[in-house]
Formats: sequence, C-alpha cells, structure tokens
Amino acid sequence: MLNAFTRVVAVGSALFWTSSVLAAATATATASSPDGSIAVKVETDNDGRTLYSVTRKGKVLIAPSRLGFLLTDSEAMVRGFAVAGSETAKGDETWQQPWGERTNVRNHYNELFVRMEQPSGLKRRMNVRFRLFDNGIGFRYEMPKQASLTTMRIAEEVTEFNLVTPGTAWWATAQEWNREEHLYNKTPINAVSAAQTPFTMRLDDGTHLSFHEAALVDYSGMWIKRVEGQSFRALLSPSATGPKVVRDTPFSTPWRTIRITDSAPALYDNDLELNLNEPNKLGDVSWVKPMRYIGIWWGMHLDKFSWAQGPKHGATTARAKEHIDFAAKNGFGGVLIEGWNKGWDGNWFGHGDEFDFTTATPDFDLKAVTDYGRRKGVALIGHHETGGNIAVYEAQLEDAMALYQKVGVSAVKTGYVADAGGIIAPGAKPGETIMEWHEGQRSVVHHLKVVEVAARHRVAVNPHEPVKDTGLRRTYPNWVSREGQRGMEYNAWGQPDNGPGHEVDLIFTRMLSGPMDYTPGVLSLVGKSGQGMASTMAKQLALYIVLYSPIQMAADLPENLVKHPRELAFIGSVPVDWSETQMLSGEVGAFAVIARKAKRKPDWYVGGVTNGEARTAEVALDFLDGGKGYTATVYRDGPNADYRKDTRGDILIETRSVKKGDRLSLPIGAGGGFAIRIIAGK
Repeated sequence: MLNAFTRVVAVGSALFWTSSVLAAATATATASSPDGSIAVKVETDNDGRTLYSVTRKGKVLIAPSRLGFLLTDSEAMVRGFAVAGSETAKGDETWQQPWGERTNVRNHYNELFVRMEQPSGLKRRMNVRFRLFDNGIGFRYEMPKQASLTTMRIAEEVTEFNLVTPGTAWWATAQEWNREEHLYNKTPINAVSAAQTPFTMRLDDGTHLSFHEAALVDYSGMWIKRVEGQSFRALLSPSATGPKVVRDTPFSTPWRTIRITDSAPALYDNDLELNLNEPNKLGDVSWVKPMRYIGIWWGMHLDKFSWAQGPKHGATTARAKEHIDFAAKNGFGGVLIEGWNKGWDGNWFGHGDEFDFTTATPDFDLKAVTDYGRRKGVALIGHHETGGNIAVYEAQLEDAMALYQKVGVSAVKTGYVADAGGIIAPGAKPGETIMEWHEGQRSVVHHLKVVEVAARHRVAVNPHEPVKDTGLRRTYPNWVSREGQRGMEYNAWGQPDNGPGHEVDLIFTRMLSGPMDYTPGVLSLVGKSGQGMASTMAKQLALYIVLYSPIQMAADLPENLVKHPRELAFIGSVPVDWSETQMLSGEVGAFAVIARKAKRKPDWYVGGVTNGEARTAEVALDFLDGGKGYTATVYRDGPNADYRKDTRGDILIETRSVKKGDRLSLPIGAGGGFAIRIIAGK
C-alpha cells in the first residue's frame, strides 16, 4: 500500500508521482472532482470536532457533518482534534473486468488525505482519505499505529450525512429479523428510519444520490439511521461480544460512498464502488465461467420436492441426470442440485449442526452425476446450506471445496438461512458458540474466508442470505453473485409477494451494489398455491437483461419451461457476460430500459421493465454501429398483458430490421416489460 505522502497516478501505461503537502495545523483541507463539479472541505469546529462538507456545482449538498468514533474502552474520538496536514493526489487508469457489465472500467479521481491529531490529552491520530469522482465520492478512516491506540474497540462510528435539500427516498428497513429481505419504502427523506444500503434519494432539485460502502473487509456492515430532520448517521451491525468492531492498528475502514448524479440512468451507469476496491488478487481467473443454469430449486418452493430425504427428495441421481439432459438440450451450462448432502432431515433452519458437506445422501451419487454432466458439457453447481451455522461450515470448508475441485464442481451456491441474530459463530472456548448478525464483523470475515478457500480450489461462490456486495468481486473475481434482497422465491409463497414494482426498485437500490442471483424465468407465472405472479411473460424475459448476474437461472420447472419454446430459446441464448452496458432511460421506482452488448460479439440486448403502471417505452437505437444492418427480435407485452389479470401471459414476438438512429415505441403492460435481441448482419 502506498503511504500517505505519495500516491501513484496511472494514466494509460505511464506512472506519475504527485503530492501537495499543506502546512501542519491548517484549519481546513479541500479538494474537488476532476471536472470540478464536486468539492469536499474538511475542517474542525470550536470543540475540535472533525467536520466534512460536500458541495456540487457550487451548491451545498451535505452540510458540515461529523467524523469520528465511539469506543467501548476509551474516550470518544470526536472532540479535541485539529487538522495536522493534508496531501492531494490524482489518479486516472482504465482496468478490465474478467467478467461483468462492461469490460473496461475507467478509474478517474482526485484524492484528499487529511491527518487529524489531538494536540493534548491522549494525543490520538485519525486519518481520513477522500476520493472524488465526477459522479460521486468515497471516504474512509485510516487509523495509524500509535502507542495510545494499539487496539480499537469500536462501539459506533460518528459518521454523519447532513443533507440540505429535501427530496424522496427509496429504502429498505435495516436492523430487522429477516436478513435484508424486505420490500422497499418510498417516503420523504425526513421520514426514513434506519435503511439498508444502497439507499437511494432523488432531491427536489433533481440531484440523485445513493449511499453505500465499498471494500467491506474485517469490519461490521453499515446501515444508515436518520437522527432528526434530514440528518443521518452510520449505524454499524451489532456484535454479540460487545464492541461492534475490534481491530488492531494500523487498519482502514471500508469506504463510505455517495453516488451523486443528475439522473437515474447516471446513478446506475456508475462504477464508484468497484473502483474503490483493490485490483484482482487471484491472478488468472479464466476458470471462472459465467453461465446460465437450471435446477430443482423452484420445485422445493412449490413443495413438489423436499430438501430432506424421503418420498419427495429432490436431489436424487436420476433427477439430476434428467436435469442435465434438459440443460444440454436447451443451452444451459449448469445444473444446481440442492439437498444432495446429509443434514437436511429434521429442523435445520437456523441450526445447521448436522450438515455434512462431503457426504451425500444414499440416493445421490456425486461422482456419477458430475461425470455424466461432463460428458454432456454441463457442470454441476454445488450447494452448501449452512443454516447460519458458520462454526460447522468453517470446520469442513477446506475438505468441502477440495471435494468439489476433485469431482469438477466449479461453482457453489452457499446459504445462510437464519434470522438476523442467527449466525452461529465459533466461540472463544472449545465447544462454545456465539449468535451473531448476518452483517456483523464475524460474518463479514467468514464470507471472505469462504471466497478465499474456494479460490484456492478454483470454485466460484454465489452466497444467498449473504453479507452485502461492496465491490469485492474486483479483488476476488470468483465472488460471482449473491442474493441479498427478496428474490423470486417470494413470488412462490411470500406474504406479501414481491409486487409489480419490486424489480424496478431493485435496479436503483440493491443492483447498484453488484450482481444479484434473482433467479428469474418463471414462465408459468404462478406461485405455490396457483396464485398469479405480479409479472407478465415479457417481463420474465426482460429480467435477464435488467437484473445483471454472471450466473443466471431459469427458475421454473422443466415441464413448465418446455410449454413456452420461443421464450425458452431466448433464455437459453441470452448472454451472461457483457462488453458494454448503458441505461437508456429510467426513473427511480418507475421504469428502466437497459442496453447491453454481448462479450466478443456485435450483438446487443435491450430490456425494459415498469412498475404497476402501464406505459410506452421509447427506445433509441443510437448505441448501434453506424453503417450496419441489424435484425431485432422483440419480445413484448401483448395488448392484454396485465399482471392483475389472467392474461398476464399475453406476449407478442416480432422481428424487424433496424439500424443506428431508429426509434422503437413499445407499449408495456402494467407490471410488464420487454426484451429485444439485436443481431448484426442479418
């Protein structure tokens, strides 16, 4: 890591060194974004409290807001500080993702590093680093090693966000029992309670904001709590052992991030958190293979199959081979089989003490299934449900991943089905267990451990009921996707279900953090009791484009999928890896239209979804190459498509010739959507 006084600045392949050192004990430190639109100022008040403020285009966005910590074993690190000095730097580089929404990512920023010191008393030091981009900022605390603070036991951060302009917020409740699986609220900013991140706002002046964090490593996950009016404060996920975070100095906290844009599409087309993570630490990751997959998963949620052994046991050798045959025939690269291992019998929810991750049930032959899949060109996607018991899982983790590597399982879906306080962690004493939160420091450490062990065995990881995504896929590209919000299963049995606008809400909130394994593709459009889903047929296809994941499931039962051969053919061919992505139009909570270009191909795909309101989407094909002809196949809502009616499955499939500059006017039914496949040269 570069020290505080010098920073590497990359422009193309050249390296430049830059520093601008302010005199010690200056009253303020300032910096602005590369285009000058966003500026940050750091200062202290009369009590020595560290304050930062943010302006945009000359207008105050975040009024002076405090920085610091509350500790469990010492005086709060809030008062008595002075600006001891600061340095500025610049960075501009373009790096490539091995997989993702786009291949090339530009990382262009200006940086401000501020050293805070207490001149008297405990004389502690606290550094804060800001990175300013044209579309947002990130800042983190960097705690130096010091005799008066060898170990920090953090009760809470005093990180504030004092917003000036009123507006509207889209947010999901934090610190509740059901992990992060809550519907979104739309309220005035001053009506928010405690929010998960990403947490999105549209101010009355049209400015769009999203608050989140980047590079969450060995630290507690951050929620955001409204204190009063439009003043917010970081709220760390609790710990069962007292302090929310315990770290030896020196260390850095995660980045606290704010995307700042003029529009909803610009909020989405934004790589802020990715750029605040470290580069790939794994080296060659060509073994990470994006894929479409199927599984027996939806049948579990319909109660057709069971995870436990018995007459309805889903994970049998015969059923696995049947699914492999279906996958091979219809263009799917993987099959997910849940419930193949011992431990599912009895009450495993929130317990997980009987799970065995290397021993199959008697009716499932792991090697026979993987060998069969290899001959068919289909991979088995492994599954590790823990019931939230990370103590049991960590004890078997190395052996479990080694087994998958041996038999050729290249990806695993992990699960942590337990309530918010239900993570069972190894205790301080032998045989002792501790109940932790899903996003507490201990759980954060666990998730990264799983990714690192899996990487040694060339296994990609897709956790459900996970810790939030903070862009660590840049550093660990085998962390391919995750759940982290209400997924499709709530449309099977949820009370209430996800509703017609949930996916649009996801695009401008949860999806700003990274890929989500939402598991679309329920073409039957019905749930467990036969109730109609809040979706149209065309919307199910659109979800493959608008909800990004490099590992995409066709969730429905094979017998339901084959009833819709044209739609199944689309799902079986839609890419899962992209060279370019851009949101063409959209409004938070209302609608979104997203275009993506296939990796290593000239083909484009466009998806659009709406909330519960019918509307007409105007799609401008300005992203196409000029001078070329294209054939567009449009899958759109028919005239009777409406999520509230039995006609929700009405779909029209049209083919037309298109070129750069054309405009498509596409009606979307209530709760509906559309998908377009645009092939070059035809």
